[in-house]
Amino acid sequence: MRLWPLSKQMTEHWLGASDAVVVAELMRDGRAESFHHGVVAVVDSAGNTLLERGNAKAVVYPRSTLKPLQAIAVLETGIELSSLHLALTTASHCGSTRHREAVLSFLDTYGLDSQALQCPLDLPLGSDERAHYLAEGLSPSREAMNCSGKHAGFLAACTHAGYSLEDYLSPSHPLQVSIRETISRYAGEDIAFSSHDGCGAPLHAISLGGLATAIARVAAGNTAHEQQLLAAVRDNSWAIDGEGRDNTVTIETLRGIAKIGAEGLVVIGTPEGVAVAVKILDGSMRATSLVALAALEKAGAISAEQATVLSARMTHPVTGGEAIIGGLEVRL
Repeated sequence: MRLWPLSKQMTEHWLGASDAVVVAELMRDGRAESFHHGVVAVVDSAGNTLLERGNAKAVVYPRSTLKPLQAIAVLETGIELSSLHLALTTASHCGSTRHREAVLSFLDTYGLDSQALQCPLDLPLGSDERAHYLAEGLSPSREAMNCSGKHAGFLAACTHAGYSLEDYLSPSHPLQVSIRETISRYAGEDIAFSSHDGCGAPLHAISLGGLATAIARVAAGNTAHEQQLLAAVRDNSWAIDGEGRDNTVTIETLRGIAKIGAEGLVVIGTPEGVAVAVKILDGSMRATSLVALAALEKAGAISAEQATVLSARMTHPVTGGEAIIGGLEVRL
């Protein structure tokens, strides 16, 4: 169901196959076996394009890469969140016991419990965490869902502002109206189209370049709310994703912000106010972070050493028996 009218921008620039280029290849014994087509945009906080591959004007569903902007809107209600609670509001967590307990504690701080959450019942996002969860005989729960921290942040903001809780995901709810305005303000463009994300929250489509611009502006830390968010992410990097997982180790290494989004999306912002946004057309997550890091290095936003250290942790080796005979190679 459409929540808002379809704009002219969506009609002209919605992401299509012709907007993408090959950004990574899976190599086996020196021959390409598979190809990842995608769009890449690296911009600074002034909106200047530092690197573009494919058509960055194409409109995409940003999915969970919007969470830093949603968190800014939460802060703009005037709520004073703890550092951990703000990080959880920005998270796509792996569903570890530590994450689930932190979300329940977050809710309890505002006199709420998991029954107030309107994200769906789910199993943990991380494969190891899911296996441990099931081994404990646990059933799908709302706090295990990777967006439960964001929903807890929404509920906390509504409690603080005196907004209704029962309809906090409605597009017409004051908090959701504010989120929509915040996304448009940071991206520097109108929302092209709105739908619902997998967690049930309103989902707003913008161009990939607009997404990169928005994250660059957050990463620059020019306002008190941006600085508060960045500090919370740095100080609680485990909460954003999970120990040893891509977003967490990227934050720990670059001291900036990083967020995955479903269907082949990632954004990374550096402390200097440069950000990259990547969309892989087939929705695969395998190439996202590797392409993003290579793009930041190519644009001069991170060092070759930083890119190498991080990429080595995220590489996908191709094996022939017990020998490694290839891997995923970025093509920018």
